Amino acid sequence: MKILLAGCGDIGQRTATQLVEHGSADYQCFGLRRKPDELPSTISPIAGDMSDADQLARILDQQFDVVVVTLTPDSFTERAYRDAYLAGAKALAAAIDQVSSKPKLVLWVSSTSVYGNNRGEWVDEASATMPESFSGRVLLEAEQVIKGLPCAYSIVRFSGIYGPGRLRMLTQVRNGKGRPAEPQQWSNRIHADDCAGVLAHLMAQFVEGSSLDPVYLGTDCEPVTQHDLRNWLAGQLGVELKDEIVNQKSIRRCSNKRLLQTGYKFLYPSYKEGYLSLIDTQ
Repeated sequence: MKILLAGCGDIGQRTATQLVEHGSADYQCFGLRRKPDELPSTISPIAGDMSDADQLARILDQQFDVVVVTLTPDSFTERAYRDAYLAGAKALAAAIDQVSSKPKLVLWVSSTSVYGNNRGEWVDEASATMPESFSGRVLLEAEQVIKGLPCAYSIVRFSGIYGPGRLRMLTQVRNGKGRPAEPQQWSNRIHADDCAGVLAHLMAQFVEGSSLDPVYLGTDCEPVTQHDLRNWLAGQLGVELKDEIVNQKSIRRCSNKRLLQTGYKFLYPSYKEGYLSLIDTQ
């Protein structure tokens, strides 16, 4: 089974690790990125530009079974998001149209920012997508391109990713930054290892003959308010917090029911297990 990890940053590399170490199938992982020199030995490097359709077609001619796309913009600007996600989606679609041996499956990583502000209500895969941020709008545009692919695909919308190297929340709490109990500001989280676990799991499901849904919401089992999350972390770290009022533009609670129904078992079912693992290693 030949897997092309396009983008192949942190999540892509974690996915390869889980496939190689825990997968029952014979997975061969290839990492596509502009500078692939520092990829681990478990991933065969391919130098290339995800937004170059002709170059991508030549790469896809190597007959990959699954393409997993995990892109990272150069900066948090609309131009950077369009250059990464929208250009990448369009190039992938054009490249797949060109090749005779198309991938059997494309897994495309998106974000829950496509939902917008749901005023604290629950959202799932069937909820309306009305993004209020430029990032959500661009991601939704890219999703529409992926939905037109001439092969099987599944879009995974991850919520707030944390883990090694993604310690913003822990740093803020260590610096004493709390949030008030009211108004409620909901936070949805998923550990980076579970992001990789979800992608590896969906791939395995597909290989075993299961049909994948077009969209999955990738988030852990326990949405939590910013107030409760930060207060719990402060208790673990032994620090005092000072509540700061911050305008949170997107407030929602994300359901992972569809993902759980596929049989996925979370490594870190809630923020407690996930953040305790980070605190223990620091």
